[in-house]
Amino acid sequence: MERTTRQKTAIQAAIESAQRPLSAQEILEQASLQVTQLGIATVYRNLKSLVLEEKVHVVTLPGENPRYESNTAANHHHHHFQCTTCQRVFDVHDCPGDLKRMAPQGFVVERHELTLYGRCADCNAAAGAAPAVAAAVATTVHACASGHEPA
Repeated sequence: MERTTRQKTAIQAAIESAQRPLSAQEILEQASLQVTQLGIATVYRNLKSLVLEEKVHVVTLPGENPRYESNTAANHHHHHFQCTTCQRVFDVHDCPGDLKRMAPQGFVVERHELTLYGRCADCNAAAGAAPAVAAAVATTVHACASGHEPA
């Protein structure tokens, strides 16, 4: 039986409070708020233990480092959304449903995983402000190049 340490408790609390899958680095940043001097090796060691104890589930996305979510989230069928700007991963609770019809004839679908990619709400809001800033910069650059004052 593994003993429960302050570090392990902080790591598990960071994962459960996030309400989304976290990378080891994100876990380190959050858990460090509770336990100072926490290192990445300690995070990985405790993640391994939490996975073995089935308290944490590994989320694997193609071409990405593993992320970790609570088994409470993992115990129900869901998919994921990855922001292409900040790289954060979020749970998607809708499912397109029965995908058996998409398999070639004679094949049997046993499970499926779906990952959506795009911009999260935070990055999308930031991108909404970017065109106005870019237009202002372009106007200033054009005005400076032509020797005219910006309007």
